[in-house]
Amino acid sequence: MIKIGVAYATPADQVWYNVDVQKGVTIREAIEISGILKQFPEINLEDQKVGIFGKIAQLDTLPREGDRIEIYRPITVDPSTVKRRKKNHDPKRKLRHE
Repeated sequence: MIKIGVAYATPADQVWYNVDVQKGVTIREAIEISGILKQFPEINLEDQKVGIFGKIAQLDTLPREGDRIEIYRPITVDPSTVKRRKKNHDPKRKLRHE
């Protein structure tokens, strides 16, 4: 047996399950064993990326002792758009109504 973590976050909630799994299980199997898919039925492993400690991994990857498996939510905004919005945002600027 090995100990791993399975983590997922929504804007309102963060969970991290510590799970004991047999050595040789895949990331997909570890996620299923954790029970996180029951708590968050919106997770779609076919569409969402997963990783270990912030590095993208395939569902058939074998986790090692102490690994933290992360399930990533889909990106809903282009990251370059967010940077541009922050750069152009001036808190002192007043909105004009024309």
